[in-house]
Amino acid sequence: MNKLLLALCLTIAASSVAYAREEKAPTPQQERMRACNKEASEKGVKGDARKEFMKGCLSGKTADEPKKALTPQQQKMADCNKEAKEKNMAGADRKKFMSECLKAKPAAATDKK
Repeated sequence: MNKLLLALCLTIAASSVAYAREEKAPTPQQERMRACNKEASEKGVKGDARKEFMKGCLSGKTADEPKKALTPQQQKMADCNKEAKEKNMAGADRKKFMSECLKAKPAAATDKK
């Protein structure tokens, strides 16, 4: 009986070790990380420049790719965010400001009257 129990324990232990050693296929994110790291190393990018490169690379952007033009609504949002940040707004005040800012008509549209 002891030999049977010992054999069972050894079988379970051996299968656990074999399972732990199996390599899983890398996820798409891991593949992207590997490719970006390789590209950064090939370009010799280091320090903060590497951080910026990796951030862009992992989000799917490349340095060669021009920035996409913002839609009018996106531009308005960016402008309102910038203005709120310059005014050091936070919390409810920022939320109220952003709401009013985004509802406001563009200056170019109101000048045409």
